[in-house]
Amino acid sequence: MDYLQINRVNSLNGKIKISGAKNASLPLIAMTILAKNSVKIKNLPHVADINTLLKLLSNLGAECDRKSNPEITTVDTSSLTQTKATYDIVKTMRASILVLGPILARFGHCEVSLPGGCAIGQRPIDLHLKALEQMGATIDIKAGYIVATAPDGLKGCQIIFDKITVTGTANIVMAAALANGNTTITNAAREPEVVQLCEILNNSGVKIDGIGTAVLTVHGTSGKLLDINEFSVIPDRIEAGTYLCVAAISKSELILTDVDAKHLGAVLSKLEEMGSTFTITDDTITIHPSDIIKPVKIVTQEYPGFPTDMQAQFLALSTQASGTSIIEERLFENRFMHVSELQRMGADISLNGHVATVNGGTKLSGTDVMATDLRASSALVLAGLIADGTTDVHRIYHLDRGYDSLEEKLQNVGADIVRLKE
Repeated sequence: MDYLQINRVNSLNGKIKISGAKNASLPLIAMTILAKNSVKIKNLPHVADINTLLKLLSNLGAECDRKSNPEITTVDTSSLTQTKATYDIVKTMRASILVLGPILARFGHCEVSLPGGCAIGQRPIDLHLKALEQMGATIDIKAGYIVATAPDGLKGCQIIFDKITVTGTANIVMAAALANGNTTITNAAREPEVVQLCEILNNSGVKIDGIGTAVLTVHGTSGKLLDINEFSVIPDRIEAGTYLCVAAISKSELILTDVDAKHLGAVLSKLEEMGSTFTITDDTITIHPSDIIKPVKIVTQEYPGFPTDMQAQFLALSTQASGTSIIEERLFENRFMHVSELQRMGADISLNGHVATVNGGTKLSGTDVMATDLRASSALVLAGLIADGTTDVHRIYHLDRGYDSLEEKLQNVGADIVRLKE
């Protein structure tokens, strides 16, 4: 098993290229199930979750090619024959549930193992299943599998999500794309990743009204498969936010390239509150960090609010602030598992339910720490960059699920970080 060994350096300098967004790529790969043609995808990140989903599609009979052209991944689902996503794949990644909607819409039958993934709390899929039942599907849970059938096709209807769900919105938008009639989704997620999915479907013959708003209306094709043109995945706003925090915590000026600042409003706003300033172009962000990091109050919310996927990184940054920061996690109940590891490094953090109080200005010391989930992993890397001594971050398979070439990118700007074997 791999781990990262990190030694403190005084400062970093240079450019970091932001990869394609993992959270956009996953539904876009699942979307290819709706296509009648071979789909070319540019800017897919090289992370474990992407490889897992491509393997899942291959197991279902699709042809997936990442080797012929390193810049373009080709996915051809025209030969897809199987409709059962088995446990051995799904257990490693919750996002496997994204194949449920498009397979059911295309074939009228789908079986998906109940999903696994990061242990950051309950992310129930009942909203997905309830919506599909409203569209006429019959849903059963048998031997750990979701068995969904709709032999006469899905039917458009009115769906109101009780809670905003990103994967739920994506799943139902894809299911509605081939449905009979129109489907209106109220309380839809507005994340850039959902917006890109809707825009590509809209350009592929599925008229979608309200893109980017909380109410989407999808005009189904009545089972007609789509002709999907080549597209490029949007930049990863969470990866970008993580490297902005790297710059802020190490008080280093860094330039991020291939990035979209419009997707980072809440993150940039909080970093400005903490003292950083920015120079922004169409596809770059240069961060000018402050010598004094100010404390901050953060409440995680759905987009366009502050992303839960950036909470751990900002908590690590807050350990170096000149005062007390309050971080409230409203979306996932177990998303403070990195706190105990940061405390092992000397951080002064107290937890009260879903609120973390961080007394900043503490000197961190390198030690052995363990990653507990994807974003917690990056928080420990942040801490290791400014901790005295050596920090060994174990169980980085979590990190590999969502960060493309993290240690290489940090090495290129001067970080003392290497990947080693246990």
